[in-house]
Amino acid sequence: MASPINMAPTVNYAIEARLADEDIDELTGMLEEITEHDGLRPLSEHVWLHAKEGGEEPGLHVLARDAGTGRLIGYAHIDITDEVEGSSAEFTVAPAFRRRGIGTALIEHLMSLAPDGRLRLWAHGEQAGAGELAERLGFRRSRVLWQMRRSLYAPLPRAIVPAGVEIRPFVPGADEEAWLDLNARAFTHLPDQGSWTRADLDRRLREPWFSSAGFLLAWRADRLVGFHWTKVHGGGTGRDHHHTAIGEVYVVAVDPGERGSGLGRALTLSGLHHLRSLGLDQAMLYADARNTPAISLYEGLGFARWDTDVLFQR
Repeated sequence: MASPINMAPTVNYAIEARLADEDIDELTGMLEEITEHDGLRPLSEHVWLHAKEGGEEPGLHVLARDAGTGRLIGYAHIDITDEVEGSSAEFTVAPAFRRRGIGTALIEHLMSLAPDGRLRLWAHGEQAGAGELAERLGFRRSRVLWQMRRSLYAPLPRAIVPAGVEIRPFVPGADEEAWLDLNARAFTHLPDQGSWTRADLDRRLREPWFSSAGFLLAWRADRLVGFHWTKVHGGGTGRDHHHTAIGEVYVVAVDPGERGSGLGRALTLSGLHHLRSLGLDQAMLYADARNTPAISLYEGLGFARWDTDVLFQR
């Protein structure tokens, strides 16, 4: 049920537990407009999936509409599930309606919706305006993610797989539980990834971009010891992507007992070779700016810093 809240004479705000189909279509159009204007996607995959499909977690959407035309001009999402780190949120405003207080109003709504007052706010692309607004409202920087890219036309080393390990594609209906178990063990330090449930996994397996051929699993006998999940953005792979296709190193992980064996490098290269076989000319990935071993690995494979996402915390 929508709860309209008038924050300004020209803008109406509404809070929704789930978006209607017409809201999703309008949000899709606004995100395309923002991406074209800013040169980057304003929302993370996690938020977009929840906007499009809903989810088990108690998330809320805040919609800002022009009072005269009813046009969607701003959007925010809050996920209140993490009781340790606090609620997590993202927001965006249509280019023609910025610097009118809409971003401030959206953040104030998000702060009021956080159960304990704590809020983590992601800003994609490290845009100066988003950072200034967050800091003015009492947020501080707490985490930085690098987006890194490399050409797939450049030389790509051969993947040398450790002895006794076989790499093969993911098999839907057979490999889910083994993958969830390894994902949890590999990402104990990163709860956002390591806490994925079967529903989280299944939601992504239904996405138009999913391809078993690009989801590579490393097995040592009957034990899953690593994986590289690749992804392709654009090129007609979904209703929200209309730009030139680019490959992504989506998630790479190895069993803690395999670290130092060279498996991580072999999996990364295997995935890059797969992306190049699709005719793609670029690959991208995200890395925590503090994870110097991972950044060193990726730089050694030809990746360079392209852009930055910042987490602000209050």
